[in-house]
Amino acid sequence: SSSIMSANGPASGGVSTDARRGDGEQSRLSLSSSGGHMDVDAKPPLHSFRYSLAFPNLGQCIIINNKNFDERTGMNVRNGTDVDAANAMKVFSKLGYKVKLYNDQTVEQMKRVLTCVSKEDHSCCASFVCVLLSHGDEGVFFGTDGSIELKTLTSLFRGDRCKSLVGKPKLFFIQACRGTELDAGIETDGVDDGITKIPVEADFLYAFSTAPGYYSWRNTMTGSWFIQSLCDMLSKYSKELELQHIMTRVNHKVAVEFESVSNSPGFDAMKQIPCIVSMLTKEMYFSA
Repeated sequence: SSSIMSANGPASGGVSTDARRGDGEQSRLSLSSSGGHMDVDAKPPLHSFRYSLAFPNLGQCIIINNKNFDERTGMNVRNGTDVDAANAMKVFSKLGYKVKLYNDQTVEQMKRVLTCVSKEDHSCCASFVCVLLSHGDEGVFFGTDGSIELKTLTSLFRGDRCKSLVGKPKLFFIQACRGTELDAGIETDGVDDGITKIPVEADFLYAFSTAPGYYSWRNTMTGSWFIQSLCDMLSKYSKELELQHIMTRVNHKVAVEFESVSNSPGFDAMKQIPCIVSMLTKEMYFSA
């Protein structure tokens, strides 16, 4: 994390980072500052807290739906994922996105698809959405022939690599396991900006189906708990609620309404909680 020196701090009034050297000693990188005083009294206009929808279209929604895997991977068929893909297509199309579905993609095919999309001109788009449906583990996502670091795919849309999406929300919805831990649950008794430079990692939202390290559950007939809940909440609240509020309701629905039913020892009556990681810098509404 970085710290901003106040006017009452060191005379230089500079900015330093809390990075560590390789030898373990604290390293302080001094950065020049325009002055030792920051005025924060001015109240910005309300619209500056919302992402603009003043574009010809809302943007693209890329869905990668991996169901069948090379037997050498040892991965089972993901029955029920086609229901997730169909629901996601329906919901995001209705929101106004141009949806493209890619089924059973190898690692190289996934990289190729997303690289091509990241190199397109998104100047006429307000945002970008990617829905990833597959097997996974902590930090990795599976193509039909093996795994790839999730960051390799998402980083294609960073501000320094996809200039036409700079300052626009890039939303990733990821249905995949993030480990092998199980959650047995616990009973409760209650129910115009003027910005010229921004971080390259800004304006991303990663909505994971489960917390780090845990299994993610999928019903072979009705689809995954997370995508079911996501599509349901988007359908009900996209016209009135901000995205983070919608995702909180998704968390609630998954946490409260779902529980695993399994004949396998130790896998019955398990729970799940999605995990939302946001680097968004404004509020995201799907309608003006």
